[in-house]
Amino acid sequence: MRVLICPDKFAGTLSAPEAADAIAAGWHDSAPDADVDRRPLADGGPGFLDVLDASLSGTRVPVRTVDPLGRSVDGWLLVVGDTAYVESAQACGLHLVTAEERDPNRTTSYGLGLLLAAAAEAGARTAVVGLGGSATNDAGAGMLAALGAAPVDDAGRVLPYGGAALTHVAGLSGVPVLRQMALVAATDVDNPLTGLHGASSVFGPQKGADRADVLLLDDALTRYARVLVRDVPGCPPDVAELPGAGAAGGLGAALYALGGRRESGAGLVRTAVGLDAALDECDLVVTGEGSFDFQSLRGKLPAVVAAAAAERGVPCLVLAGRVDVGRRESAAAGIEAAYSVVEQVGGVEAAMAQPYAGLRALAARVAGQWA
Repeated sequence: MRVLICPDKFAGTLSAPEAADAIAAGWHDSAPDADVDRRPLADGGPGFLDVLDASLSGTRVPVRTVDPLGRSVDGWLLVVGDTAYVESAQACGLHLVTAEERDPNRTTSYGLGLLLAAAAEAGARTAVVGLGGSATNDAGAGMLAALGAAPVDDAGRVLPYGGAALTHVAGLSGVPVLRQMALVAATDVDNPLTGLHGASSVFGPQKGADRADVLLLDDALTRYARVLVRDVPGCPPDVAELPGAGAAGGLGAALYALGGRRESGAGLVRTAVGLDAALDECDLVVTGEGSFDFQSLRGKLPAVVAAAAAERGVPCLVLAGRVDVGRRESAAAGIEAAYSVVEQVGGVEAAMAQPYAGLRALAARVAGQWA
């Protein structure tokens, strides 16, 4: 049997390559003769560069940057030819702050600006920026500040970091400098910047925002969007309404303002890892992620993989940390069956304590049923 293993990350426990290794090891425990092909996936969020690095022949360029609270952290770029791949979560990621530190009123995307500046210094003609998993909600104000265009108030004073400060924004301190480097926003999020479906309303609460914070941040980003339209040459007049403008706390809007375009993060990775060719050659597909829930069925990687497998008449299985989708809904998405690590090991704590071992054991059991 030819088995294609192509999971997303298991957020907070395993990267996509680690999850693929665990599933492959478990599969071989029960079916040692199986022909297993590993193609870990990502959608632009955390792990975006790890997955691309495993598939593309590129050079890793270390970059010293800062986290959402301005603390020094290590990041890196993946340079392939004249293209630099950048992962915003390396500087803006929610995983970089503790639960107690989550506060989108003051977290900043400044570190992403440092990564983009490094990409320009490296001579990249295009920077592909993976968006997702952010702790920020400043519509890229920090990022632009690092590129020479900090938000200022009526008196011309530079505003503090964070989305809340943008309630006082009146202009920018300069014009962003990118040495004519083109930008691509890699994301599958299609939310606008503001409004009921915008960055603050939809994603703000998971970053620490309460109802009052959400209302304040939405007003602040609305004001900031008007400044971008007025002060950044070439910024689309409808930048706040563009699909994906609300990605990663509004980083999508900032990239649009700088002339960037949007591509599907999952689609970009799908092409880079040669997923379609691998699907053509397999008998069974195994994908997965940390939590397989109803959001998974709305364009997240397991649903994308299942749809592609269904087109070829190949059965698709999901192995996840936890499963909150019923059999009928899974079947409608083209998924034969979904299996939970939590159920395999007997609880959430056990699954979190030994994620690799739990996923490997689950894969071994599933292989015994399907091999």
